[in-house]
Amino acid sequence: MRIIISIILLITVGYAVDKTGTSAAKFLSIKSGSRAMGMGGAFTAVATDGSTMAWNPAGIARFNGNTYYMEHSKWLVDIYHNYLGFTFKNGSHSAWGMNYIALGMPEMQVTRYGEENTGETFRAGSWALGITWAVNLTHRFSIGFNGKYIRETISRSYVNGAALDVGTLFNTIYGPVLGMSISHFGPKMQMQGADLLVTTDDVSNNPDINADLSTEKFNLPLTLRFGISNIHNFDSITLLWAVDAVSPMDNAEYVNTGLEIMFFNRAYLRSGLSSLFLPNSESVLNLGAGVELNLFGHHGLQLDYAYEVMRYLNDVHKFSLSINR
Repeated sequence: MRIIISIILLITVGYAVDKTGTSAAKFLSIKSGSRAMGMGGAFTAVATDGSTMAWNPAGIARFNGNTYYMEHSKWLVDIYHNYLGFTFKNGSHSAWGMNYIALGMPEMQVTRYGEENTGETFRAGSWALGITWAVNLTHRFSIGFNGKYIRETISRSYVNGAALDVGTLFNTIYGPVLGMSISHFGPKMQMQGADLLVTTDDVSNNPDINADLSTEKFNLPLTLRFGISNIHNFDSITLLWAVDAVSPMDNAEYVNTGLEIMFFNRAYLRSGLSSLFLPNSESVLNLGAGVELNLFGHHGLQLDYAYEVMRYLNDVHKFSLSINR
């Protein structure tokens, strides 16, 4: 455990020196999962549904069976955000998973300086495909890894990349669960493609010289999370609270807090606050609800909804469906 913590801290210190405020593949920082968003993003030490591969991959080792998870949200403006996750139990101590995150938008009109009505259109989007493996090393400690391939496109330009997520969960003897994860660790990404091919002139004023523009290389949005959660049972009501401390490479540190109340093991109400202590935070309040339904005689179907109130931009609605078998 101490070795893992030391490695993660060394990596984080090395990357945290340059907080430029920009990064590639920023879509990876969008909250995945209705339950997680409803709890304000305080999910590192909760990690109990199909979206956990985006928060803390160690969580899937603790699932009792296979899970199938689907989520859709209309994010800011006309942008949509989707997440798919599948996990498969591999014996009693380990599990495998696959996850897919996509961000996209409708076609947009191409405009140029002095030529607004070009009649041309373009698309832009981003996606990441990941494979997760996690194992329970002891009855208290779990560790998980998520490797992913990343691609972003805009018109005829694109960028490819790869990253690794590492997460741990630890059940303390006092009750609370501790979680830690480092997300999006990988090499810098650089845009390329046909849109970067231009014609220019040389020293002899020849206007037909082909040139390839070179863009900057950008870091991935490396993020370190420490979380704590605990459950309290009161007859037919169960209370879950969670707190996450988040240190992103491309922004200031902040705190997420979340609360979930479960009624009769079937219905859920959630609330949370995101980005506490972050200057100029856009998120104001997170709310959510969920219900478990019988599936072939088992509590295997769960529907969840989350609502995030934004300060200036449009509010976000997120819906998810989870099947647990």
